[in-house]
Amino acid sequence: MKKVLTLALSLALMTGMAFGQKKTVPNVKVQTIDGKTKTTGTIQTNGKPMIISFWATWCKPCKEELNNIADVYEDWVDETGVQLVAVSIDDQRSATRVKPYVNSVGWEYLVLLDKNSDFKRAMGVQNVPHTFLVDGNGNIVYSHNSYAPGDEDKLYEKVKAAAAKK
Repeated sequence: MKKVLTLALSLALMTGMAFGQKKTVPNVKVQTIDGKTKTTGTIQTNGKPMIISFWATWCKPCKEELNNIADVYEDWVDETGVQLVAVSIDDQRSATRVKPYVNSVGWEYLVLLDKNSDFKRAMGVQNVPHTFLVDGNGNIVYSHNSYAPGDEDKLYEKVKAAAAKK
């Protein structure tokens, strides 16, 4: 019986992929760095692209990526209307370091705390940094794991393409 159920579930998933079902951002409760509860599915793209970047205070490549994007973020917003949401996966113990770090570097992003890793699991994130690009219709159109200098330029090309499609 388990084999039949597993086979049926596998076929259903493959059928969904074959018909081009788009993956969207799941509804998961997280917190802002000010302690307010927010549901991820309610973050509006307003017809513009949105970057969701999973990171942690202990992750040097994560901070390098987000700091490099911060240097050009204002231009990105002016040119494409993109919104960046930085999702910290720091747990209960290290989450207290998030707000001081964000304030010290002056990020203009929406920063969310995923202390229980619910959003991380729902998005299929295994390790950080992990970056997703959501188009103006709410569909996840690009995903990238890890970071090397220059990756932000590749991401921006994807952002521009998503913004042009509207």
